Amino acid sequence: MNKNKKIPVVPKEMLVPFVLITSLFALWGFANDITNPMVSAFKKILELNNTQASWVQAAFYGGYFTMALPAAYVVKKFSYKTGILVGLALYAIGALLFFPAAALENYAFFLAALYIITFGLAFLETTANPFILSMGDEATATLRLNLAQAFNPLGALMGLLVAQTFILGSLQSDDLDAQGNGIYETLSTSAKAAVKTADLELIRNPYVGLGIFVALLFVVIAFVKMPEEAQTKKKLNLWNSIKRICKEEAFVGGVIAQLFYVGAQIMCWTYIYQYAENLGIDNRSAVNYAYAALIIFLLGRFICVYLLKFIHSGKLLMILGFLAVCCCLGTIFIQGMGGLYALVLTSFCMSLMFPTIYGIALNGLGDDAKPASAFLVMAIVGGAFMPILQGMILDIGGQGYNDTLILGVPEVNFSFILPLICFGVVALFGYRSMKTNVG
Repeated sequence: MNKNKKIPVVPKEMLVPFVLITSLFALWGFANDITNPMVSAFKKILELNNTQASWVQAAFYGGYFTMALPAAYVVKKFSYKTGILVGLALYAIGALLFFPAAALENYAFFLAALYIITFGLAFLETTANPFILSMGDEATATLRLNLAQAFNPLGALMGLLVAQTFILGSLQSDDLDAQGNGIYETLSTSAKAAVKTADLELIRNPYVGLGIFVALLFVVIAFVKMPEEAQTKKKLNLWNSIKRICKEEAFVGGVIAQLFYVGAQIMCWTYIYQYAENLGIDNRSAVNYAYAALIIFLLGRFICVYLLKFIHSGKLLMILGFLAVCCCLGTIFIQGMGGLYALVLTSFCMSLMFPTIYGIALNGLGDDAKPASAFLVMAIVGGAFMPILQGMILDIGGQGYNDTLILGVPEVNFSFILPLICFGVVALFGYRSMKTNVG
């Protein structure tokens, strides 16, 4: 055996399944980023406060926590393909439920639909991530997952494009007068009801179209033969696996780091609209800054995949975690456009984090990677409750974003203290991984 032979990131025999599963990564990227602007949209249409509107993210990311372990059980008992098909079915059902939700004009119904969508996403992520890790040598597993995850922002960009083109750009409730003040709340009851109906239908249509597309994809994948050799045949006792992985320091630390990372990502990408609005930028225009953040995130992902060939994954994670903390300090204390630019730049730092934490946490777990993956997907619940905490900070002085000053800055600026703390936790995990040479 030639020890100097280069280990391929993806073996030739795994190339087709790798491409197929990688294509699914765009699906949850699309769902994530068409949903982020909905916090601001629902707030205006239904006249909610910031905390109430943030329940959009609680419903969306709460589904991951609920369904991750059942997904791991299904994948363990049956196959990767079964997990994917169940995920696509739930995804399609949740998206199609936007039709009756809009007809009833019921906020709770919309939240329930988002919750079911993420039942499907939990299945897809619990299945796809360890599947990608298994498609080759363990030495290149983290690099391989970073490569697959690099296509996730492409779906996210499409989600933002659809949100801007078909929703935010046409919302009547978001119209401003010449002085930049909202006019929706000044309408008569009947006129406001008509606008509400029209705007909720605008939100409905892209989700229903997405549901139809996912249903068609379900049919296509149902006829695709997944390679048996990529799936373990060994029977595992789930409880014994859980007891083993809970003794692994890298895994436990990875779950904690992932929870804080996802919380930070969702806060930065959700409240960029509120931050921009406080600077006099309407939602449709604010999407351009969200675009910039995603493009930087995408470029950062490819750059970091390259850097991982030369730098230990834990060390690079630590460096980017520290830089993200610095960006959050700029977001908090630089008032004006400079703070918004600092917020956009956090996306470069985040580009590496999810797949690298995932890869480090699952490193060396072997067949226990399936249940371990479920806990890492459950950690996405950080995206459910942390935006609510940030919304509560925004509501300290009222429903606006500049009702009071905290440490000399508006509450919308100060609220980014939460992502700052989260990135500090990620940097610490990277440091410990580097010191223990895990990853």
